[in-house]
Amino acid sequence: MTEFVSLDVVDGVGTIRINRAPVNALNTQVQNELREVAQQASHHQDLRAVILWGGEKVFVAGADVKEFNTISAQTMMREAEDVSGAITAIAQIPVPTIAAVTGYALGGGCELAMAADFRISADTAKWGQPEILLGIIPGMGGTQRLARLVGPAKAKDLIFTGRFIDATEAHEIGLVDAVVPAAEVLSSAQAMAAKLAKGPTLALRAAKAAIDQGLDTDLATGLRIESQLFAALFATEDKRIGVDSFVKNGPGKAVFTGN
Repeated sequence: MTEFVSLDVVDGVGTIRINRAPVNALNTQVQNELREVAQQASHHQDLRAVILWGGEKVFVAGADVKEFNTISAQTMMREAEDVSGAITAIAQIPVPTIAAVTGYALGGGCELAMAADFRISADTAKWGQPEILLGIIPGMGGTQRLARLVGPAKAKDLIFTGRFIDATEAHEIGLVDAVVPAAEVLSSAQAMAAKLAKGPTLALRAAKAAIDQGLDTDLATGLRIESQLFAALFATEDKRIGVDSFVKNGPGKAVFTGN
């Protein structure tokens, strides 16, 4: 049983809820629970999309800075990869993921949101990587995922200065995919997840794998990954359903089974 992180699945859509008052700070326990729940989601047979949700008031305001006073450099040298591993476990959930962000997504919270495939932000939310103000740098993937999302120059701006940005700027630079009123964040994420959950599950998994794995390698290798995944989908029931429906009824009318 986990204390601060939970997974609930309804109609193929899972909601991973972080609930550690007052600001969902990512202490060691929460990181371990995120890793555990991510594994549950990754192996859940009925899961077709996932929402990351911190509640109405705050997504995740960052790491638990108080813990830093108790960790030596020697200990962190041994454990740093485990720290980032909790966020990586979220990124590796094989189905589409959506971060529904209210309040603050700072430091580890921004890094957690960036591990999702999409980010829906409240118009009042604040984003940032303020670790530099503590004399450190992001350690949960921020230097890597932020640069891939917004480009190296803008990533350096945010990481070097540690400044907070509002939802409008986050959207303008490509960190956020949609901005909605705070009261509509969760429902917007649920609507998007429900639509994705009706898609061809194996094809969506393959598309995510091809894109994510391709970003980590050269173009030629990425193209080989794509070709292999593309060919494998010809053995699926949803490929047969999709092609038959297109031929008989035109595009966009197939009802997929997820097989």
